[in-house]
Amino acid sequence: MHLDMQRAQRCGARTRAGKSCQSPAMNNGRCRMHGGRSPGAPKGNRNAYKHGRYSADAIARRRELSRLLAAMKDTTRQIIE
Repeated sequence: MHLDMQRAQRCGARTRAGKSCQSPAMNNGRCRMHGGRSPGAPKGNRNAYKHGRYSADAIARRRELSRLLAAMKDTTRQIIE
């Protein structure tokens, strides 16, 4: 494995010192630090997964549950007293 990295094509970017970068290049000819062009966003809508936690329906359910719990606590407190 170590030899494969040594044989890899080198990045074609220039450093601040004016020398070429010695990191192994990716398919686009640049190393991971010098990047080059980005492939862009993934195809389709894979990043837009919706879980529904903040939908109006879910918020209304949580509020109703909170009201029921508060009512139960009040009832329990009255019974104990």
